[in-house]
Amino acid sequence: MEFRENEAIYLQIAAYISEHILLAKWTREDKIPSVRELAIQLEVNPNTVVRAYEFLQNKEVIYNKRGIGFYITDDAAEKIKLYSRERFLGQELPELFRNMYLLDIKMDELERRYEQFKNENYQSKKS
Repeated sequence: MEFRENEAIYLQIAAYISEHILLAKWTREDKIPSVRELAIQLEVNPNTVVRAYEFLQNKEVIYNKRGIGFYITDDAAEKIKLYSRERFLGQELPELFRNMYLLDIKMDELERRYEQFKNENYQSKKS
C-alpha cells in the first residue's frame, strides 16, 4: 500500500479495510487481521493500526472480541457507505466540480470515463 501525504495514515488504513469490506473480500462476522499482522503487511507502526481500528470501532464497522481479535459487524458495509458518502459529497465532490469547471470538463465525458473505469477495474461488481 502506498500512502498519500495529504491524509493521516490511520485514515488511509481505515479506508483500505473499508474497501475490502465494500468489495466483499471481508464479509460480516469475518475476523480481520490482527493489529500486528496488518502492521507488518502494510509496513507501519502497530500504533497506527490501533488508531485505524479504534476509528472503525467508533463508526461501528468492526468490534473487538477480547482476546480473540477484531470482527466485521453485520451492517459494516451500510455504515461505511453512509460515512463515506457524507465525506465524499461534502469534501471531495466540490473539489471535483471546481476542477471540472476550471478545466471545462463536461458531465458526458466524466460519465464515459466513469463507465470505462468500472469496466476496467470492477467488472465483477454490479452497479
